[in-house]
Amino acid sequence: MSDLKRRLSTILESPNVKVEEKLQNICTLFDQEIAYFNWTGFYFKNGDKEELLLGPYVGAATDHTVIPYGKGICGHVAVSNETFVVPDVTKESNYLSCSIDTKSEIVVPIFKEGINVGQIDIDSHKIDPFTVEDREMLEWLCKEISKII
Repeated sequence: MSDLKRRLSTILESPNVKVEEKLQNICTLFDQEIAYFNWTGFYFKNGDKEELLLGPYVGAATDHTVIPYGKGICGHVAVSNETFVVPDVTKESNYLSCSIDTKSEIVVPIFKEGINVGQIDIDSHKIDPFTVEDREMLEWLCKEISKII
């Protein structure tokens, strides 16, 4: 297991730390350790509504605190239930711009008992920076997060 995965596991397994704080700590770790992760945040389903609410994040403030299902990459993942990697946001017609600096994005769903309950959303200021290893690590992380939410 990589050092980063070990550190993520330590955050997730921290006793007496609330889930929201653990998620915030994950965002902070990514911000500090991966230079091309320029905005990292979590969105979660808003009760029975078909919309996502912004949870813990690190990066520039965003106007997208509520995202309807189907809108933008996050809204797309809420419907498709699949990881979505966007190497170049200018080529994506359903992209919701959070920052003029964002060049690419990856969104990975979080499932609880087979239901898509949220996602991790990462924006980068670089075109096509996300690797297969990034995707695999984020998918692993979302499975681990599902165990604590």
